[in-house]
Amino acid sequence: METTPTFLSYLYALLAIARGDWRRYWRYPLNAVAQVFQPVIWLTPVFFMGQAFSANGAAEGFAAYTGTTDYMSFILIGTALNNFITAVFWGMGYALKNDMDTGVLESNWLAPIPRPLLLVGKTLSSLLLTAITSASMLVVAGLLFGFRTSGSALAAAAAAIPMLIGLYGFGFAFAALVLVLREANSLVDVSSFLVMLFSGANFPVTVLPRWLLPIALIMPLTYGFDVVRGFLLKTRTLLPIPQEIGLLVFFMFLMVALGLWVFRILERRVRVKGTLGQH
Repeated sequence: METTPTFLSYLYALLAIARGDWRRYWRYPLNAVAQVFQPVIWLTPVFFMGQAFSANGAAEGFAAYTGTTDYMSFILIGTALNNFITAVFWGMGYALKNDMDTGVLESNWLAPIPRPLLLVGKTLSSLLLTAITSASMLVVAGLLFGFRTSGSALAAAAAAIPMLIGLYGFGFAFAALVLVLREANSLVDVSSFLVMLFSGANFPVTVLPRWLLPIALIMPLTYGFDVVRGFLLKTRTLLPIPQEIGLLVFFMFLMVALGLWVFRILERRVRVKGTLGQH
C-alpha cells in the first residue's frame, strides 16, 4: 500500500542523510583540525603584510575604504562566511560526483523524495561542521591576531540567514552543472574562488577596478558580507543596512527559484540522454 510523503518523512530523510555524512566525517577527525588551522596559516602572511603597511598599528588606508582600521577582524569575518559558501558548493557538487564515482547516484535518485532535498541533505552536516570549525578558527585567530567586534552578533546572524538560504540557489545550479559536465573538483575550485573574489570576502569590493565593480554589486553575497560586517564592526556599508537586508531577502527568493529552475532543466536533460550515472 502506497503512502503519501509527509513533511515529517521528508525531514526524517534529510536527517538520515546528514547523520550518515556526519559519521563518515568523524572517521577522519584530523579533517576538523585542518579546517580550523588552515585558514589561520593562510591569513598569517596577510596579518604581517597589514602590519607593514600600518602606521602605529592602524591601517589608515584600509579605513578610508571601510570605516575601520581593524583589517584582521574584517578579513576573519569574511573568511568565516566564505567557509559556508565552500560548504554548500562542496556539499552539493562534490557529493554528486562521489555518488557518480561509487555508482550509487541512480539508485539514490530513485528515493521517494524530491531530488533537491537530497542535495540539501548533503549540506546539513557540512554546515553544522562549518559552524563549529569556523567558530574555533575565530577563537584561535583571535588569540593570535586579535578579533574584536563592537556590534550585535545576534543581528548579524539574523542578517546572514537570507544570504545562506539564497546561497542554495547557487548550489542547485552548480549541482546541475556537475551532472552535465561530470566534473566537480575544478568546478568547485573555480566557482567558489570567483564567488569569494567578487563578493569581497577578504577585501572591500570598492577597491575593484571600475569594470569589475558592477559584477560585485549584482552579486547578493556582496551585500551579505557587507551587512554582517556593518553589524559586527560598524563598517561603512555600500547601502543603508535596511536596504541591504531587503536586497538579501529579495535575492533569497530569486536565487532559490532560479537555481531550482536550472536544476530541473539540466537534470531532466541528463536523464533523457541516459548519462546520469556516468563519470
